[in-house]
Amino acid sequence: MRSTSAVRHAPDTGGLREKRHAENFPVALRVLPGRLRADLVAVYAVARTVDDLGDEAEGDRVAQLEKFSAELSAAFGGGTPEDAAVRGLLPAIRGGRVTEEPFQRLVQANLQDQRVHRYATFADLHAYCRLSADPVGRIVLGLLDVHDPAAGELSDRICTGLQLVEHWQDVGEDYRAGRVYLPQEDLAEFGVPEEELGAAHAAPRVRELMRWETGRAAALLGSGADLVGLLSGWGRLAVSGFLAGGLAAVDALRASGGDVLSEPVRPSRAGMLGWLCWLQVGTGRRSG
Repeated sequence: MRSTSAVRHAPDTGGLREKRHAENFPVALRVLPGRLRADLVAVYAVARTVDDLGDEAEGDRVAQLEKFSAELSAAFGGGTPEDAAVRGLLPAIRGGRVTEEPFQRLVQANLQDQRVHRYATFADLHAYCRLSADPVGRIVLGLLDVHDPAAGELSDRICTGLQLVEHWQDVGEDYRAGRVYLPQEDLAEFGVPEEELGAAHAAPRVRELMRWETGRAAALLGSGADLVGLLSGWGRLAVSGFLAGGLAAVDALRASGGDVLSEPVRPSRAGMLGWLCWLQVGTGRRSG
């Protein structure tokens, strides 16, 4: 495990840029206006720090996550936090563009990761995604000044789909870390023993399971795509970038034939750009 440095996650430091570039989707397209791009980078820095505290930090991860939660509360309460990532969020906080609750849900998701390592049903996993993924979409909509409940529900579908895609890309890595996000009911249905998730190559039944799970994630992403049509301007482009990355990752998972264990499955830049263009012209714009 690596220690997690607050400096490494300050917005626009080299460590953070490396992590942003490793994501399936563009966190903040360079063409976006400066303030929006800076806000998105700051939000990513906080979310990435929370994830790394939960996944990589040495020592008592629960204590470190709880300390980070307190830092967030201090920042939203008008104080000046010590953590560099939280300090980077201060302009958005003081500008009233973000609220505390979705960030605290991200912390709660990582606290849950410290005690829950398996999910019996897809409903259980979906509930986890409501903590670990959906809040990010709600934060982004807030930055775009979009408060339509219908938009929020569509955003949740996209974010859950993005989270599932990431889990399916990282099945082997997660298994070696002691976590299995594939629902236990699905492993049983497809006759997959857990130990096969740690193999060098995916067995036929693992491939079959992963093809099915990929279809489930793709359906969620597709069911949320109407969100693009509800948006206009820079918001439409920003959200299209997130969705395009997820759809390109689905393409990569499908191209692997379900063998997510032999080598990393990552979306191509060309695939992402293709979906980005399609989303700009292939979905209806908001009327009025």
